[in-house]
Amino acid sequence: MTRVMNFAAGPAALPQSVLEAARDELLDFQGTGKSILETSHRSPEYDAVHEGAQQLVKKLLGVGDDYHVLFMGGGASAQFVLVPLNLLGDGERGEYVVTGSWAKKAYKEAVTVAKTSGGSAHVAATTEQDGRFTRIPEPQSWDVAEDAAYVHITSNNTISGTQFALYKGIPECAAPLVADMSSDILSYEFDAKKLSLIYAGAQKNLGPAGVTLVVIRQDMLDRARADLPTAFNYQLQAKGKSLANTPPCYAIYMLGKVLGWIEEQGGVGAVQKVNEAKGALIYGALDELSDFYRAPVAKDSRSLMNVVFRLPSEALEKRFIADATERGMIGIKGHRSVGGIRVSTYNAVPLAWVEAVVSFMREFAKANG
Repeated sequence: MTRVMNFAAGPAALPQSVLEAARDELLDFQGTGKSILETSHRSPEYDAVHEGAQQLVKKLLGVGDDYHVLFMGGGASAQFVLVPLNLLGDGERGEYVVTGSWAKKAYKEAVTVAKTSGGSAHVAATTEQDGRFTRIPEPQSWDVAEDAAYVHITSNNTISGTQFALYKGIPECAAPLVADMSSDILSYEFDAKKLSLIYAGAQKNLGPAGVTLVVIRQDMLDRARADLPTAFNYQLQAKGKSLANTPPCYAIYMLGKVLGWIEEQGGVGAVQKVNEAKGALIYGALDELSDFYRAPVAKDSRSLMNVVFRLPSEALEKRFIADATERGMIGIKGHRSVGGIRVSTYNAVPLAWVEAVVSFMREFAKANG
């Protein structure tokens, strides 16, 4: 079987070695004579998977035991609700830096939650122009209340192709910083200890869909609401080690496999170097061929995970996608809300795939320019 080059935005490519290991264990998990899919979440075999994944998250992020690792359901979209539900109390204000479609949705959900909690949600900064986002706002431009409960950012914007360069430094902020890192978590080294809460849907850089990672610092957990139902309650989820209900065991198992793969590559720093090389290749081609390809994102805001660009016409874009598909390159159609081309280069996307797509870009521009 020939595997395609999968540049989809999510669910996304997984490391082939991880898929092969999961295949090999599917019928007989660690000599138990049963599949991990059939293994009780209360068994010692699963305990090792669950706790092992939690410890690997801490190790790879570089945080200590003052952080709790939660495995929750509902995707990042559920966290759009649960962050303000847990952290936005009566009279408190949540600040939102709106840099893309998902950041905008997070803000809108916070507005809805705030109506029931007595709090409020406020746009601290936005770069939206005519429904499009092409840059990240400078932190000094943020309008943040001194007593804000938290400031929420979306570190990478998959639709617009913009990214906070957290690897260059965390924005200075008096309020606790909350980050949706669904599409770039563990793709670069950064000082995670400066963030009070991180959440991420797994299906881009961590594994398959089905589990959402929440990493919360103890001081933030201490001020979370204690009167929420168990499924929505950060404090109870942390106390129960995310086992209050049957967790998505297989998704967590796969998450652990992907975390192990990152370690095998040499850790997050080594993965970052490959990601930067991929970005240099594709953005270098876009800049070189700027008479044919148009990259709308400001250079200092370009995403290393989702590269977006346009061609001279929609007809050429359709042909580009069709020709790429014939060459085994899939998932490059831009999001339906913005159109164009989107090449997602998450951790599991090999450098060779990016070299192949860049070669194709050059050939296509030469033939159609």
